[in-house]
Amino acid sequence: MKNRFLTTFVAGVAALGLALTGCSQEAAKDEGGGGDKGDIKLGYVTGWTDGQSVSLLLENQLSKLGYNVETETFSDAAVLYAGVANGDVDMYPSSWPEVTHKQYMDEYGDKLEDVGAYYDNAVLTIAVPKYMKDINSIEDLKGKGKDFDGKIIGIEPGAGLTKATKGMIPKYGLDKEYELVTSSTAAMLTELGNATDDKEDIVVTLWRPFWANNAYPVKDLKDPKGAMGDAEKLHFTATKGFSDEFSEAADYISKIKLDDAQYGDLEDMVVNKYKDEGDKAITEWLKANPDAYEGEIADEEK
Repeated sequence: MKNRFLTTFVAGVAALGLALTGCSQEAAKDEGGGGDKGDIKLGYVTGWTDGQSVSLLLENQLSKLGYNVETETFSDAAVLYAGVANGDVDMYPSSWPEVTHKQYMDEYGDKLEDVGAYYDNAVLTIAVPKYMKDINSIEDLKGKGKDFDGKIIGIEPGAGLTKATKGMIPKYGLDKEYELVTSSTAAMLTELGNATDDKEDIVVTLWRPFWANNAYPVKDLKDPKGAMGDAEKLHFTATKGFSDEFSEAADYISKIKLDDAQYGDLEDMVVNKYKDEGDKAITEWLKANPDAYEGEIADEEK
């Protein structure tokens, strides 16, 4: 389970045992399954709520199958992909290997295994507040750098979205006016929230599916040059040999397919309605979506 934009330093760290900057977030559950079928470690990047939501779903369901499931969070995707590649993490349950994370797949593809895709319309976007009526395309940003203090507010430096945005800027002739400011998803959302509360101008990097598109008054800018890439699928990317070692889990995972409504409901439950109460979020989602996908495990609480 590897992949992402790894520097030589990060690769070295990973090889030595991975000084992971993430921290254990979800301990394996005792209830529901005995953990007798083996230990599975999932990983996702802090603030990337697609990975968080699907990790919680898998943790809940795989524990009922008898697996001991643990979730680890990471500050950067490069370290996460390195962990999957070298086997320190068993699966990244919401990877973007076709476009956004392709660089990591090129780097680690022979050490990774695709267990399936659960969503098929993921896109990277550049967005502004809806009240900016005269900005509707990325092309409209040209000549207006001063309105945005010369900044496009981005997320983590190692994110595929960051790489795509860096490539987009010169394609639209924005490189003399704008600087891409990176830090974290949380920091970007804080700036977005502050700006929209005060009705100030701001341009940010976003993606779909992502709950923030509904929580904030934003709109995607048209991308006539296709600089941000095509729509892609969200995959379950595991360390090579995962399906052989955890055959029942792999079979279950491969059957998960979510449409926009089902995915949106899942993320809303996890991020907004039951924040910090993952078990409740998944339980309620399963009740509301009893036929979400083939193979869903029966739950006595339904």
